[in-house]
Amino acid sequence: MTIRTFLRLCAICGTMALVAGCANSKLGKLLGDPEGKQAAAAAAREERDRGQTIWSLFENASDPNITVEVNKYLWQASLEVLNFLPIQSVDPFTGVIVTGYGTPPGGGRAYKATVYVSDPALDARSLKVALDSRGGAVSPETVRAVEDAILTRARQLRVRDSKL
Repeated sequence: MTIRTFLRLCAICGTMALVAGCANSKLGKLLGDPEGKQAAAAAAREERDRGQTIWSLFENASDPNITVEVNKYLWQASLEVLNFLPIQSVDPFTGVIVTGYGTPPGGGRAYKATVYVSDPALDARSLKVALDSRGGAVSPETVRAVEDAILTRARQLRVRDSKL
């Protein structure tokens, strides 16, 4: 590197440092920041980041019992009771299970189910099941029977876990 190139590089770096350092001065106002918005934004960032260190990245600030608000027994029971249906999508964070059409063992009619587990409590109000068939609507008694089977299995799973 020649001395001429080195001097140009120093001049460029010096100019950049001068412009960066003058964001809140008259030069900053001349460069298009008349109200000092950049300085205010920098102060806000500094205030927000105060008290945080590099080690803050490794802290687990969220409680996993609050972020996933789905009852694990209802969730597992739903998957077990409806295991004859092909699963299309599953979202444990919102509590939705969507299946494709499938025929239950010993049955001749194909069903499709959507299960919504809406609460972390093991309660009938936490479970909503929607059933469809290729022939149209499914009777409310059938939906009720599926919900009862899921609730019964969920209670069995909870009892099994409490004995551990």
